[in-house]
Amino acid sequence: MAKIVIIGGGVIGASVAYHITERGVSDVVILERDSEQGKGSTGKATGGIRSQFETDINIRMSLHSLEFLKNCEFQTGYDPRGYLFYATTEEQMDYLHLNSAKQASIGVNGISVIDAKEVAKIVPGLNCDDILGGSFGATDGFINPLAVMRGFTERAVSKGAEIRFDTQATAFLTEGGKISGVETNQGTLECDAAVLCTGAWAKQLAATADIDLPVEPQRRQIVWARTLLPLPAKLPMVIDIGSGFHFRPGVDFNDPSQSGDRDVLFAYPDPDEPNSLNTDFDVSFIEKVYEKARERAPFLFNSEVIREKCRAGLYENTPDHHPILGGCEVGGLYFANGFSGHGVMHSPAAGRALSEIILDGRASFLDVSILGLDRFAKGKMLHETAFI
Repeated sequence: MAKIVIIGGGVIGASVAYHITERGVSDVVILERDSEQGKGSTGKATGGIRSQFETDINIRMSLHSLEFLKNCEFQTGYDPRGYLFYATTEEQMDYLHLNSAKQASIGVNGISVIDAKEVAKIVPGLNCDDILGGSFGATDGFINPLAVMRGFTERAVSKGAEIRFDTQATAFLTEGGKISGVETNQGTLECDAAVLCTGAWAKQLAATADIDLPVEPQRRQIVWARTLLPLPAKLPMVIDIGSGFHFRPGVDFNDPSQSGDRDVLFAYPDPDEPNSLNTDFDVSFIEKVYEKARERAPFLFNSEVIREKCRAGLYENTPDHHPILGGCEVGGLYFANGFSGHGVMHSPAAGRALSEIILDGRASFLDVSILGLDRFAKGKMLHETAFI
């Protein structure tokens, strides 16, 4: 018997466990299907964190998460190199102007709307012939997803939480409209509450409790390459606001010291990618990305692909590309799913929100009710353009 069972030992599940045990509740069990953490989406992430979003809730979740990751008691790898969104149309520039004003009004510091000359200074070697300008967030940057996950987990375990490896949840058990337990490949675990944090794999498990969770998996692929010359100093995350093509310095999250100054990651959201649980890297994706690189930067296009470091992970997309946080009609069943690529960066805010919802009935540090599952039935979906 456990008071709270958390299904999924990635960064979201770890954050929920951390925040619950910080409140003094130690009877928490994390179920991890693999023999170690970080084998799922957390370990495949690019490790970016930004406040440059369109919706208030995403901006506020970023502000809380950034503050947490800068000041928490464990190492997170936070490196404020910035995020640079560049625009090639007047419409895109208008969008960046509007967004930067909103971000500043909510409390984001260090957001600047810049011209093409400034873009070229930040990223020497970038083809700026068709770039009109962009927006740069100085406090945005990078984190180490595995370090964040491990920090949350170690702290939770030190406060009494337990993590069970090689344990895959197969069904929810209910009684009288409430969660009574979780069926696993290791047997049944009775509990008072369960939190579903299995990312792209959540929909199937939610269905065992007769909940239709609108979360669809989609493969996202990343090319790792090595440039001929060292990358520009302090290269930020660089994103084409139009196509979603983006690149950043490459970092081995398991051993950051092994990453050189010529390693680079680049990718883009392939519009032809279907929904699936496929995590095999498709070598044909390399050619697609390099066509984007050809247009934008010779130092990217002339790089050498490091095939063994290319990878594919899964996004967990909701219809409006915002997460589902909170409970449902089944008492004691809670969700932290559908982050649509923003799970690592928003994990501190998501974990705290779930802990407060479970223990207090609502999140008081930030009103996340707009992210409830019922928004889809009510037709109250959100809109975020800067989805990559």
